[in-house]
Amino acid sequence: MTGKNFAATGQLLGTVVAVQANFYRVQLDGEQGSRGAEEQLDLNASLLLCTRRTRLKKIGQQVMVGDRVVVEEPDWAGGRGAIAEVLPRQSELDRPAIANVNQILLVFAVADPPLEPYQLSRFLIKAESTDLDVLLCLNKSDLISVKEQQQVSDRLLGWGYQPIFISVKDGINTEQAARYLSNKITVIAGPSGVGKSSLINTLIDSAKLRVGEVSGKLARGRHTTRHIELFELPKGGLLADTPGFNQPDMDCIPEELIHYFPEARKRLAVASCRFSDCLHRDEPECAVRGDWERYEHYLEFLDAAIAHQTQLHEQADPESTMKLKSKSKGKGQSQYEPKLESKKYRRISRKTQLQDLQELYRDEE
Repeated sequence: MTGKNFAATGQLLGTVVAVQANFYRVQLDGEQGSRGAEEQLDLNASLLLCTRRTRLKKIGQQVMVGDRVVVEEPDWAGGRGAIAEVLPRQSELDRPAIANVNQILLVFAVADPPLEPYQLSRFLIKAESTDLDVLLCLNKSDLISVKEQQQVSDRLLGWGYQPIFISVKDGINTEQAARYLSNKITVIAGPSGVGKSSLINTLIDSAKLRVGEVSGKLARGRHTTRHIELFELPKGGLLADTPGFNQPDMDCIPEELIHYFPEARKRLAVASCRFSDCLHRDEPECAVRGDWERYEHYLEFLDAAIAHQTQLHEQADPESTMKLKSKSKGKGQSQYEPKLESKKYRRISRKTQLQDLQELYRDEE
């Protein structure tokens, strides 16, 4: 937005690029400002540290990284402001908590740590479940031969993905990867130690993220990213680094899981299962079950998804396994605690004991 547009609307618009405690760092659009057309904002003035209006807090309006917001009462000298409104979101992720994302850049290493197909498959399924575009980059390609790269590429093509082989260390194909990120909000994800922070430092000189070494004992990376932050790309767009994790949760609906496998979607496009609620395990006339590589991964993920759904159903009805108990008298505080099995651990009352004794005496007489 230009200064002219600001004058016409009377609003400051920006994007939340970082959240810490109750403060939000907002990057303003273009050349917005209220100090006159002849006086432009410098780089520091285009970033404001904002609080959230009490009205938004009262209505439960959360402010997330990536949110488009309206800022009021800018203090240009102090670099402060207040978020007055959150614009409608185009997309929303819960883990990581970020809004308006266009695509996911999934980064794995082909060596050091070695590429693990099961772990890669799990990340891909999690990425597919967001309904966002997925871009797969394989880092440290300088550590394997061209023949090995081709073997990995052929394998992933069978999964339905065309990977980009990069080497942050040697600068191989990093410019190619950067072209896919232009003018988009991208979340970069992947396990620790694969070079995510190094890639961001290569793409964005001002990022200066801390880089960790790979653990020798576990052949896994150490976590170096502790929070979510959006970084501006030189050619437009924003890139979000997220804390590394090794095993994403399998929290999708079991019936929808099969649609997160491109190779399974291809089968379902030309055939259909006999039963509409088919889980593709041992049901007759299933169009999906067969000898495709990741079918075993699907079965394991399906068990995890079913277990997750079972847990959610139990939590949705706390009275079935929990009971509500007051924590302190007169203060109105209460919490759920595990409910003991009925009559299993209950102390026998004195009345019942006397009745049992009377019955015993009558039997002896």
